[in-house]
Amino acid sequence: MFSSLTISIIAFIIGALVIVSAGSRLARVADELADRTGLGEALFGIFLLAGVTSLPDFAATLSAAMDSRPDLAMSNIMGSMAANLVFLGIADVIYRKANLEHAAASPTNLMLAALLIALLTLPLLAITSPSVSLWGVHPITPVIAAAYLFGLHLVRSTDSKPMWFPRLTRQTVPDKPGHYLHGGLAQAWLSFIGLAAVTGIAGWVLMEGAKVISDETGLSDTLIGGLFTALATSSPELVTTIAAIRRGALTLAVSNIFGTNCFNMLVIASADVGYPGGSIYHDITPLQMTWGLVSILMTATLLMGMVRRQRYGIGRIGFESALILAVYAVTLVIVMVSG
Repeated sequence: MFSSLTISIIAFIIGALVIVSAGSRLARVADELADRTGLGEALFGIFLLAGVTSLPDFAATLSAAMDSRPDLAMSNIMGSMAANLVFLGIADVIYRKANLEHAAASPTNLMLAALLIALLTLPLLAITSPSVSLWGVHPITPVIAAAYLFGLHLVRSTDSKPMWFPRLTRQTVPDKPGHYLHGGLAQAWLSFIGLAAVTGIAGWVLMEGAKVISDETGLSDTLIGGLFTALATSSPELVTTIAAIRRGALTLAVSNIFGTNCFNMLVIASADVGYPGGSIYHDITPLQMTWGLVSILMTATLLMGMVRRQRYGIGRIGFESALILAVYAVTLVIVMVSG
């Protein structure tokens, strides 16, 4: 798509800036729509905002897969999921009133974390399984889609008919309607759809630039995808999470991250479908498993943090946030040395 390294770098930077700009607006519109539609922050974050903030990942990953760049595609989406979980740690640092996982406690978020751990194991099983495919698609790909849909049913049931409730404390922040933006419901939906389209297009442009950068600089697809494009395409999650926290929409902030990572499993499935060389799982390097395994570890750590509900940690940062930041830092070193 781009003919030179300079143009590709410019396109990459512009795409990243567009994604960041649109993401900050998305949080405000999403918080309003969560209240106006009656879905609430948790369900809106899972069913709608998560899908929209994943559009850059979807566009970038599918672009790389269709161009027969399996390592670039899988490292982008796997790296993005790890980065998203780190964003919760960063959000905990920003939210100074209490541990974020304590303040945003809900059975829905616990179910989402458990669902994510289950979904993350599926592509890893595909990578280690025999090299089989049906019409160029691995049998586990439709299983991922079915498991995701069934998981959403469980999340919806948990939200509508919870069997237990977190203990309310002075630091717990419930989901309450906030102030609406100017304009009606129709205008809010149009803004939401417009921002979704912009982020998706920006994600595609960003990946097209990344391909040329990888080729021209000699950097591996694993390093480019797992570090640069993963962080860039995940920036909507960081921006929307921080913006939601500043608006007091803590449930939206947490559910958006977990919901986005669950939705990203469909992105992995679409990459396998779009990959022209058969099953994408068996054409990637073993290093890609690192991001998936680390994401499971980080999700389980956050899940323990939400169950433990520590009010304050050292420097008002929860133990789970400190751990996932440390794990991610070590993983980056491993990927850079190996890639």
